[in-house]
Amino acid sequence: MKRSWIRVLTAGLNGALAGALALSSSAWAQTREVTFAYQDMLVPLRTLIESGELEKSTGYKIQWRQFGGGGDVIRAMASGDVQIGEAGSSPIAAAASQGQDLRLFWILDDIADAEALVARNGSGIQSWKDLKGKKVATPFVSTSHYQLLVGLKLEGVDPKDVQIVNLRPPEVAAAWERGDIDAAFVWDPALARIKASGKVIATSGSIGRKGHPTFDGLVVNAQWAAKHEAFVVALVQALSRADATYRTQGARWTPDTPEVRAIAKWSKADPKDVPAAIALYRFPTPQEQLSPQWLGGGAAKALANTAAFLKEQGRVQELKPDYGAFVTGEYVKKALAAR
Repeated sequence: MKRSWIRVLTAGLNGALAGALALSSSAWAQTREVTFAYQDMLVPLRTLIESGELEKSTGYKIQWRQFGGGGDVIRAMASGDVQIGEAGSSPIAAAASQGQDLRLFWILDDIADAEALVARNGSGIQSWKDLKGKKVATPFVSTSHYQLLVGLKLEGVDPKDVQIVNLRPPEVAAAWERGDIDAAFVWDPALARIKASGKVIATSGSIGRKGHPTFDGLVVNAQWAAKHEAFVVALVQALSRADATYRTQGARWTPDTPEVRAIAKWSKADPKDVPAAIALYRFPTPQEQLSPQWLGGGAAKALANTAAFLKEQGRVQELKPDYGAFVTGEYVKKALAAR
């Protein structure tokens, strides 16, 4: 799920810098520490953060850092500040197109209907065509941004005729409350706040069903993952357990249950909004993760299609011949084998 486009410079490394990188890689192998970039999506992973389970089972020191969007996460990973992060399919596609050395190894969620275009009551917006001349906010380089652009194209509306502004989710909610914007495409918890005084024009699911599905995934620095395979496998196992708990018990979660309180705490959401918001997502099982729909081919195809659209829109400069090179199911396979 998700801001500025990244340029990865791959040339001009002199001997000193190359040596520094080699030392850095060696330090990675010896240091049991990792920085994990997360966002504000309402997902079972937040219960894992709250419990400290992963730290206890692996012995790693984990720095959980919250970012406002997937573009910010990707940029932090490109700088080396972050080793693992949450990002939507759109920023992952952009990063892959730039040649960033990362791997998508887990589908955090199938976004389904969890993101939406909402028009403010009284704005006069009843359809996509009514967005002409209006101010519409969305986090740039996010899945919401991608879906907004796709929706405009499908409905025959030129994006140049719409005032599209770049705001992170908390900024979207604040601008909405000030009356600064007419509409927004965003996800929860900001989505719940704007829905209270707005009308849903379209959802991520309605656009996805027209051939443009989106998802949130976990990506890892490829070199770091190779040196810390056991940690990544343990992470996958913990994620699998957290998702399974939601699938079997989530229908009974209320604003007062520990799981909901944990998700609300780490996502900065109102606990009363969490049960309905999390129900809009779908969380693939490990077997589904490896299926042709996701890590077995579908995710790479979705990244390729997203990148092609972004290039058409002038958002990326070139396309890669094989987006499957940025996707791996190996850690899920090893997690299943270790059961």
